[in-house]
Amino acid sequence: MTLPQELLDFLRCSTPDAWVAQALEHPEELLIDHANCEKKAASTALNLMFRYTDKPDLLQKMSRLAREELRHFEQVTALMQRRGVVYRGLSASQYAQRLRQHVRTTEPGRLIDTLIVGAFIEARSCERFAKLAPHLDAELGDFYRSLLKSEARHYQDYLKLAGKYAQGPIDERVAFFAEVEAEAVMADDSEFRFHSGVAAQAC
Repeated sequence: MTLPQELLDFLRCSTPDAWVAQALEHPEELLIDHANCEKKAASTALNLMFRYTDKPDLLQKMSRLAREELRHFEQVTALMQRRGVVYRGLSASQYAQRLRQHVRTTEPGRLIDTLIVGAFIEARSCERFAKLAPHLDAELGDFYRSLLKSEARHYQDYLKLAGKYAQGPIDERVAFFAEVEAEAVMADDSEFRFHSGVAAQAC
């Protein structure tokens, strides 16, 4: 499964094989939390639209992104229904919070960091879909492959918007969050989730 090299370079490390093994041991939690992630991604896009009404490019990009994420949510829950997987509440992983706790609280830093964090979440999701797909049954593997193009575009949209609205280069902030994201991926989590970390390996 080939991903754009720029996306692989953007992420500081790849998902550990141990996480893939955990995913295969928790098929129901994988689908349920995937649905949750799509719903949260749509919510993030809508929140940005409400918060930054003076930015036409952002409004257009986030509107499209929210629609796509909700469509993915519908597709995941439909797939769950076919498999007899009941949608239920799951505790959230700490992944997103581990990134968002470093977002600056004043503008424009808050917007720039939020967009960079969004880029990392989308890029990691894309990388994990690609990592999982070869190990899944044909229906689920094909579905995850079908998500790669849109997830890769979402990461690019977030990153381009961050660059557009920054008052200078964003390389330093991207590098900072790359380190934070890599640490989140390798963190020792007690419960499996789509973005949970795995201990005992290093980037």
